[in-house]
Amino acid sequence: MTLRVFATIVCAGFLAGSAAMAAEPSVERGDYIVNSIGACGSCHTPFGPNGPDMSKALGGRVVEDSEAFTAIAPNITPGGEIAGWSDEELGRAIREGVRPDGSIIGPPMPFEVYHGISDTDLASIVMYLRSIPAVENDPGKSEYRIPLPPAWGPPVTSVADVPAGVTVEYGAYLAGPLGHCTVCHTPFGPNGAPQFETLLGAGGNEFHGPWGTSVSANITPTELAQFSDAEVETMIRKGMRPGDVAMFPPMSYPHYDRMSADDMAALILYLRSLEPKPFQ
Repeated sequence: MTLRVFATIVCAGFLAGSAAMAAEPSVERGDYIVNSIGACGSCHTPFGPNGPDMSKALGGRVVEDSEAFTAIAPNITPGGEIAGWSDEELGRAIREGVRPDGSIIGPPMPFEVYHGISDTDLASIVMYLRSIPAVENDPGKSEYRIPLPPAWGPPVTSVADVPAGVTVEYGAYLAGPLGHCTVCHTPFGPNGAPQFETLLGAGGNEFHGPWGTSVSANITPTELAQFSDAEVETMIRKGMRPGDVAMFPPMSYPHYDRMSADDMAALILYLRSLEPKPFQ
């Protein structure tokens, strides 16, 4: 065996080993997902007088109170009811919206895309939630005045990892299953579901809060073509349009500001690849 061939084999083995290690679930990976692209705290962390109360991070709060429902994001720290759930039960609740007792978790949890979370990332999220300090907070129970479906789709058996990298494919994974950007930025149809097949990324959904009413932007090239990648990144990370024009919630800019440079590049690459859609 020549030295060159030997070196090639060693290098290939090292890269394969690195990929395998990268695919292992970890608390660190879960931390990154929950506190950056996943932005779980934007719904699950209660508000204080000056914004999110980080002393009760992920301890739950009322997310939406409307004619249709009073949605309460539960306490997802070890101080909440999930402490009595197995890892498999918690994972199923996150990815499929089914509690251990068989009841269905309602909106606004975006199960339309969460069923695509990979097994590795789901395990990492569960590991992280088990590792954080318990928060003693009972935000109450959701109440739905609309019928919920019997399920959000067929049971999920296994979801493979999407190789991380600055690619359209990984950007789609970030924008869908992990970040649910496509849910908020796609118009809802008469059945209340995002119209992914026809209007993916067209925006136009209204979100009401203390800030007033904000409307989700068109994130297809119809809107984004006028902005550079750096400008799009600033809008996502900082909530600032060119000219220092502030954007409104519920976009969780502090979470997105924690995204890695490569993940942000992949996300923008994916948004650039979308089919242009008319403004809604």
